[in-house]
Amino acid sequence: MSLDLVPRFVGALPWRDTEPLECVSVVPEAPDIVSFSFRAPSGAWFDYRPGQFLTLELPVAGGPIHRTYTISSSPSRPLSISLTVKAQGASIGTRWMLDNLREGVTVKAIGPGGIFIPDVPADRKLLLISAGSGVTPMMAITTYRWDLGGQPDICFVQCARRPSELVFRKRLEHMATRVPSIKLHFVVEQDDPHDVWTGYRGMFNQLMLGLMAPDYLDREVYCCGPEPFMRAVRDMLIGFGYDMEHYHQETFTAPVLTQADAPVLDDVVPSAEVASEIVFAVSGQSVTCTEADTILAISRQAGLNIPSGCTFGVCGTCRTRKLSGEVHMVHNGGITDEDIADGWILACCSHPMGRVEIEA
Repeated sequence: MSLDLVPRFVGALPWRDTEPLECVSVVPEAPDIVSFSFRAPSGAWFDYRPGQFLTLELPVAGGPIHRTYTISSSPSRPLSISLTVKAQGASIGTRWMLDNLREGVTVKAIGPGGIFIPDVPADRKLLLISAGSGVTPMMAITTYRWDLGGQPDICFVQCARRPSELVFRKRLEHMATRVPSIKLHFVVEQDDPHDVWTGYRGMFNQLMLGLMAPDYLDREVYCCGPEPFMRAVRDMLIGFGYDMEHYHQETFTAPVLTQADAPVLDDVVPSAEVASEIVFAVSGQSVTCTEADTILAISRQAGLNIPSGCTFGVCGTCRTRKLSGEVHMVHNGGITDEDIADGWILACCSHPMGRVEIEA
């Protein structure tokens, strides 16, 4: 702590959003990702919860705009506050920040706000799953638990396109080397040129989740990233029988200030109470079942031989064509999006939603 800040902090009041923020540092984190740190010129300290966000008023050309960013710093370090932002292709506000925010520049901020906070006992085991810039609230939550001391039990999963886009990697590794109960798992889709990657590679899936956190049923899950990513995570957890009352997610589409603002999740949950029917076109058989059954299991009951291997959506051996109807399929990389678009499914992990006809 800087000595010149100590007397300003002692007896100071918490920051209020009537006071602008002064930028004090600009730190590149990854390609097009930058962390901006701010302090209150009055010496006020920052009072917020890990996982909350601020809304900045940015003076772009054509008039000010408002953009919301999750706070990546921890309230356990209250003399400054940090926002880690990523410039997308069509970014206006974030691009202005990258081009104009420098030390000494002030901006108006509103907040903090948001309900994506670890409102559970400090000894509750956490499973934090993120993709892209969704890592920002996870960094705040992890740093806060680290600063509380002890042995916080955190399984931290970060997914990115390449290793160079894993934000906060060195800082997370620093914490994990000193607190063994913080377990880190990085997943990338592809390698960086002329570099070596020895961790998980591919799309995050059920197999990876089971290896990373075998005790996932005992953990509180917090997830943040693009909606397709979060939907896939929800499908994995539902498929594993996870109690979704303990699942929490943050969306970047619109700020969620209260529980009433939270989007309603309309996930498909196959039910053993809902009847379905599978029609095997080649053999001419029709079998009544439930949504909870898989097509492979019902085909075996009917005496039909659909070749299979792993039975977990990995090997692709049970690929078969769906002629009509809808299935709910949660696979682990054994089929491509192009095959799915052409009507192919994996029988081992496809659940019939109503009447389904397959080529078998």
